[in-house]
Amino acid sequence: MLLPRVKRTHEPHRLDDGTVRIGGEIYGIASEITDPLGGAWAALTLMDGTRTPDDIVRTICGSVPGISAPEAREIVGTLIGSGHVEDASAQVPDEISARERDRYGRSQAFFHLVDLTPRPHAWEAQVRLKKARVVVLGLGGTGSHAAWALAATGVGRIHCVDADVVELSNLNRQVLYNEEDIGRMKVDIAVERLRRLNSDIEITGESRRVDGEAGLRRLVQDCDVLALCADEPKGRGLAEGISVWANRVCAASGVPWVGGGYNGPLVTVGTFERGRGACYECLVEGEARRRRPDLPADLGGPGVMAISAGISGQLVAHAVISLITEVPQPTTGTFLGLNLIAPEHHVWVRHPPRPGCSVCAPSG
Repeated sequence: MLLPRVKRTHEPHRLDDGTVRIGGEIYGIASEITDPLGGAWAALTLMDGTRTPDDIVRTICGSVPGISAPEAREIVGTLIGSGHVEDASAQVPDEISARERDRYGRSQAFFHLVDLTPRPHAWEAQVRLKKARVVVLGLGGTGSHAAWALAATGVGRIHCVDADVVELSNLNRQVLYNEEDIGRMKVDIAVERLRRLNSDIEITGESRRVDGEAGLRRLVQDCDVLALCADEPKGRGLAEGISVWANRVCAASGVPWVGGGYNGPLVTVGTFERGRGACYECLVEGEARRRRPDLPADLGGPGVMAISAGISGQLVAHAVISLITEVPQPTTGTFLGLNLIAPEHHVWVRHPPRPGCSVCAPSG
């Protein structure tokens, strides 16, 4: 890092006891530093984008008693590696045009705020999104909202898949369609509307009903992430159903995937990547062991409105974006969500992989 500078939204504060806090405390990304000699506070004060790390080390050694040069270098290195500091000399990369800077500037500000991984420049997350290809399977309540969010955020290539036509009953929750679309193929309308939303990315689509692992395997070829927003066909056990097919096909293909859904007011999303936590089947089996035998754990059903479908789709899109950008770090191997009529009920499901599970194995 040539010219370290504390991120504007991560302004440090020093407490009366000498402790230093840096970062967005209200966002849950703050760091607290014990600083009895004042070296960390001095370094942060000097990190204004006009000095090199060596300049900062020399100034600390000359102004803060009791701190040696190796200690000062360690302080500066630790702060640079904390994610609260950016390089003031970094330029916007050539991959991001002036039009894209305008279009995605607020997205860049979001990523820059919450990202605690040192990056070569502040636009890395947007560059990763621009280079990514995502398949959205299912364009109903969850899928239509997810596809819209991914297109708006700038995912470079989105492939939409659905075999259904628009029906009047869809219009209470499916954001891409209107009354004039009734009877038309969802995928045709989705591609048309998403292209009008963002002409700078590639939107493709096909009318296809996935009926087995072979068909799903063809879909995820050359795909970075699968957004599974379809709940049909359903399975009767751990060996059946489209979620199980996605679990096995994506693991074998090395493709991470996200699945979301709703059941009345309960909205959840699961994020899975081989070698990073339990797979879908391990989570379902682990949760089945934890719950009473007569208490089902599946998602899906007729009870849904625009709000629950929208939250479901946005959670799916957020999980997909986190897999692509690593901002925030993806919560793989988990189900998470919320209950719209019980604000205190937060869904957080995590179980260890089953011994010998071939899907969870890191490789092979």
